[in-house]
Amino acid sequence: MGLTILQQIEETVQAIRRVCLSTPRVGIVLGSGLSNLSGEIAVEQEIAYEAIPHFPVSTVEGHKGKLIFGSLGGHPVVVLSGRFHYYEGYSPDQVVFPIRVLKFLGVETLLLSNAAGGMNAVFRVGDLMIIRDHISLFTVNPLVGKNETGLGPRFPDMSEPYSKQLIGLATGIAARLQIPVHQGVYAGVTGPSFETRAEYKLLHIVGGDAVGMSTVQEVIAARHIGLSVFAISVITDLGIREEDNLITHEEVLQAAEAAEPKLTALFKGLVAAL
Repeated sequence: MGLTILQQIEETVQAIRRVCLSTPRVGIVLGSGLSNLSGEIAVEQEIAYEAIPHFPVSTVEGHKGKLIFGSLGGHPVVVLSGRFHYYEGYSPDQVVFPIRVLKFLGVETLLLSNAAGGMNAVFRVGDLMIIRDHISLFTVNPLVGKNETGLGPRFPDMSEPYSKQLIGLATGIAARLQIPVHQGVYAGVTGPSFETRAEYKLLHIVGGDAVGMSTVQEVIAARHIGLSVFAISVITDLGIREEDNLITHEEVLQAAEAAEPKLTALFKGLVAAL
């Protein structure tokens, strides 16, 4: 008989605690091309995902695959440098496993970043979009199956998946730093193929401003377990173009890396305000 999710989490936390006893209240997840933000962190301890029991291993270019303990702007954080995706062949439980581990390590607030395709006509490549809500109907819910009451309720409320308080804080910090930001709705899809023009059009019609292949499963699990969540997308391509709409992963990484200084400044300000 295999271990339950709670037993796996307990084993993972114990293994991490043998290496690092730090208990930061803020956790950060870095997406495609955004892992260089970890260079801003005064590192206390790094642990490769391969060395952590029950952790998946990141297989996507632009995802480094390290759990980093340290401080950002003098404030303690723990960072998932590299995330996991359903399209890599992982189950939804595996995708969100590290998020649940962060909670049991003492994290109370989760900051997420991702690279996304823009569907709002005012967006341009390199823009930042604070996610105020999401559409998760095109992904598999990570809570499907037997509910673990030790993680959260059977039917968690999702009326405010992204904390309005954190959005307000981030908006004020962006204004102070003169960093232009949008707010919008993130549509989550499975990937790994980029969307067709008809799919971009559909997702925009149903209310999406940006689309990506991550984040929504993490947010559902985070809210289920009681974490406050803030998330932001770097607009790395424009899916609304009628012509010349060829998109490559290399271009996505380049656009994310170019926007990273703005994201780093915003995250540093947000961590300091918490």
